[in-house]
Amino acid sequence: MVHVWLGQDGVSNVDLIEPICRKIEGFCNSAAAEFLVPGRQLKKYWTDAKKEIEPYQYLAHVFKVSPLVAARRCLDMDLIKFDSFSRFYDRYITNERRKQKTKAGGGDFWKTQSLRIGSRFGSAVVIAAKKGYLLYSEAYKLTGLNGLTFEKYASEIGLPLK
Repeated sequence: MVHVWLGQDGVSNVDLIEPICRKIEGFCNSAAAEFLVPGRQLKKYWTDAKKEIEPYQYLAHVFKVSPLVAARRCLDMDLIKFDSFSRFYDRYITNERRKQKTKAGGGDFWKTQSLRIGSRFGSAVVIAAKKGYLLYSEAYKLTGLNGLTFEKYASEIGLPLK
């Protein structure tokens, strides 16, 4: 947003930034950090955060940012040393990678459709199509499902077409 206020493009390739752009980018980053985690408030909350087992998680909850952003802001405000930030960063990244590996696949498509369409409405559409009161093309439009997918949906909600 700060880029917009300054009338500047966002940075897309950091390696090619000229010195003037680094100043602008630094300013934009500082402004965004101050907006997300105001320095004065951070200093007030830091006293309580230090007493917590996970101080950055505590700050993340207070400021509605990630623990990584909270830790980085603490580093920038000289509330912690770089080695402390570095240790936290390594643990955080390791934990995030572990979470990604153990994450199950996506949700259940058919349960999602039942929630999206609604059980009463979905049942009414399937029954109307089945009895010939509604063209299948209209049933498809109403549910957003087509052909075999509509047929499978009908089976999933206990109203098989065949």
